[in-house]
Amino acid sequence: MIVVLRSIALVGLVLVVAACSGSAVSGSPSTSAPPSTTPSATPSIIVSPTPAPVGAIDHATGATDVVLRFEQGGGFVAPAFLASQAPIFTLYGDGTIIFRNPALEGPAPVGDIYRSGPFRIARLNEEQIQGTLAMALGEGGLGAARPNYSNDRVADAPTATFTVNAGGLRKTVSVYALGIDMDGLTDALPRAAFLKLAERLGNFDQNGTIATAVYAPERYRGILLDGFGGAPGAKPWPWKDIAPSDFVAPVDPNSFQLPASVLTVAQVQALGIDRYQGGMQGATLIGPDGKAYSFSLRPLLPDDAR
Repeated sequence: MIVVLRSIALVGLVLVVAACSGSAVSGSPSTSAPPSTTPSATPSIIVSPTPAPVGAIDHATGATDVVLRFEQGGGFVAPAFLASQAPIFTLYGDGTIIFRNPALEGPAPVGDIYRSGPFRIARLNEEQIQGTLAMALGEGGLGAARPNYSNDRVADAPTATFTVNAGGLRKTVSVYALGIDMDGLTDALPRAAFLKLAERLGNFDQNGTIATAVYAPERYRGILLDGFGGAPGAKPWPWKDIAPSDFVAPVDPNSFQLPASVLTVAQVQALGIDRYQGGMQGATLIGPDGKAYSFSLRPLLPDDAR
């Protein structure tokens, strides 16, 4: 079940979270709308329509239409970590938001297995969608941004990527080394706006003071890499209905290119690793062919095909 966020008012293009009845709640969902224990990749609550404000920002309204997204990837990191990365924040056309605060630590490692914290999910009404888009396009700097921002003073850093499909814009803004060594750069001001936007989107629930639910998808992407040799704590191959050859890279060059397979919740649970909803890296599986494989897991979002 998707939790509806509290009202968000637009004040001078700043996203403001207004208090509801009573004091601010904790990070757990409110008792009036508890999180579902059944994984759900698509919205299940219909929000009462809210009239769009004057001068509304037009946007698609589908449950898989990406209206605003922030993700970060690349840099000098292990392939297994890259394989399990997912967008930090996504706003879909129907108001569903799925996000994860990258500043929060995930569950404690289990041997060599590192698990990421779970994504959170909630639903914005139209007024809240408008406030979020206005903040991103205005104060967040995306409306006037150019496509690319480089930084030749930094090496092996990740790239922050913002995608916006609203208000007549269909654009992607890539910012290399966002938040790193910005002093003196000619584009320091827009970078500061992008950094503030990134922090707001990743911490959309304001450190858990706005009620959200854990995002528990019905499908996951399993990524299998071979050539890793034996490892302490390696697990036996957990599936009778999946072979290593079922993990393949797609023909489409624009799609995810590492060997992967879509897994159901039951297939993920067969690994015997709990608190997996946010994804994981570092698992070693011994295949039925006797080879050792590195396995990573990434939750699939509503717009992900595989």
